[in-house]
Parts: sequence; structure tokens; C-alpha cells
Amino acid sequence: MTRIQAAWLGTCLTGILLMNSVCWAKFERASLGDCKVAALSWVFRKASIPWDWLLRVSVVLILKRYGITEGVLAFDESDRARSKSTKRIYKVYKQKHKGSGGYVNGQTIVLLLLVTSSITVPVGFFFYMPDPALKQWDKEDKRLKKSGIAKKDRPITRCSSFQL
Repeated sequence: MTRIQAAWLGTCLTGILLMNSVCWAKFERASLGDCKVAALSWVFRKASIPWDWLLRVSVVLILKRYGITEGVLAFDESDRARSKSTKRIYKVYKQKHKGSGGYVNGQTIVLLLLVTSSITVPVGFFFYMPDPALKQWDKEDKRLKKSGIAKKDRPITRCSSFQL
């Protein structure tokens, strides 16, 4: 990592600890406009920092430092409602909004956590998005089922990520 990248990462980590959030707008307000949202997010997206490697090394360092030798892996997922009209955010899809009963575009963030007797450490994350082919098959299957076609006569799913 270059000296500038290390300083930027230190600024972001300080902001996360102080704000208890990963929100570029909060960082900008806390820095009194010194760090702009566009600059903060640009460095995060465009820097040639190996983020996966950095996360792995950090977790290994924590495990060695505290002598942790056993734990359980757990998944934690949460839906984040974004906007009704957004399409430019990564892995956004149409979700049922629990509060209003309507629909909204949102993301599903899945965390992989290592749960030990002393601490819980995030060891990975990804964004989940339903397979569009599976959704299309499900919609067609419901339509055929409603029209009275027997299961043996309905097409089976051919989706790569899901098999019945």
C-alpha cells in the first residue's frame, strides 16, 4: 500500500469508528467539508488495493493476536431499502417493503461472521440478488398451476443456481 492509500484508509477507519457507520455523507459533514463524498467513494472504488486480501490478513492477525483457535461460521443477511426508482446501485432488485406493504428497490447484504466465545469477527460479505431466470420460471410456473396444468406437464427449472 502506498503512503497516500494508507493515510486514506486510516481516515476512513477513524470515520467508521467515530460515526459508527460507513456513510460517506457523514464523513463529509464530520470533516466540515474537507473530505468530499465524491473523492472518498472514488478512492474506495478505483484504488488498486486488494480488499479481499486485506480482509483476510486482518482476520488472521486478530485470530493470532488473541489466540483464537475455534469458532463457528454464521451468516447474517439484511435487506436495505434504497429507492423506488434507483437502478444504478450494485445488485439492486425489487423487494417487498415490510413497512408499507408495497415494493421498493433494495439490496440484500450478506455477512459471513466468525463467532467465537470471546468475539465475533466479520470474515466476508457479498451482495445477494435473486436469479432473474429463476424468478421468470417461478412466475410462469404459478401461471400454469393456476390454469390447472399438472406438475408433470409443467417445465422444470433449468436455472444454474437452483435445481429442484
